Amino acid sequence: MSETGRTLPVAGKLVRLRDVTPDDAELIDRWNREAVGGFNDFGLPREPMSREVLARGPLRNERGGRLIVETLDGRPVGTIDVRISQYGPPPWSNAWQIGIELGGEARGRGYGTEAQRLVAEWLFATTSANRVEAATDVDNVAEQRSLEKAGYRREGVLRGSQFRAGGYHDLVFYARLRSD
Repeated sequence: MSETGRTLPVAGKLVRLRDVTPDDAELIDRWNREAVGGFNDFGLPREPMSREVLARGPLRNERGGRLIVETLDGRPVGTIDVRISQYGPPPWSNAWQIGIELGGEARGRGYGTEAQRLVAEWLFATTSANRVEAATDVDNVAEQRSLEKAGYRREGVLRGSQFRAGGYHDLVFYARLRSD
C-alpha cells in the first residue's frame, strides 16, 4: 500500500490511526459482539478476529485493510476500513473507499471527522490514487456532517444500493480528490 514509505501511525489533534495488533483482538471481538443495530448492522454474524492473521502483520495490503482509531493517549475508539474501488481497468482509475465504525462513547467528539480526514491524507501520501470516497445512509445525518467537515464533497444518492435491516436503503456518496 505504501509507495512513498510514509508509515503508520498518523496523528492529528484528537486521534491517531495505527495498524491493528494482536493486542487488539479481544477488543475488536468485543466491539463486534456489541455492534447490534445502527447503520453498520447488516444482520450477518461477525467472525472473531483471527489471531493467526494478526500474528502475520498488519491487516492491510495493496487492496485494503483495517486500522485502529485511537485517542492520542492510546485509547482505541473504533476502526476504519479501506478498500479498492475500481472505475476502469487501468490501476490509475482505482479509488479508495473508506468505512468507519466508532463506539457510542466516541461519537460526537470530532474523532470520526479527524480520522476520515487523516485516512484520506495518508492514502494520498502513500498511494497514487486520485480519489477517496465514502458512502453513508441518507438518514445518517451525523456521518454526512462528519464527512463534509473532513473535506469530502457530497456527490449524490445511490438509490436502493444497500440491503440492511430487512430492506434496501439509499446511500449518500461523498469523495475527496487529490486536488481538493
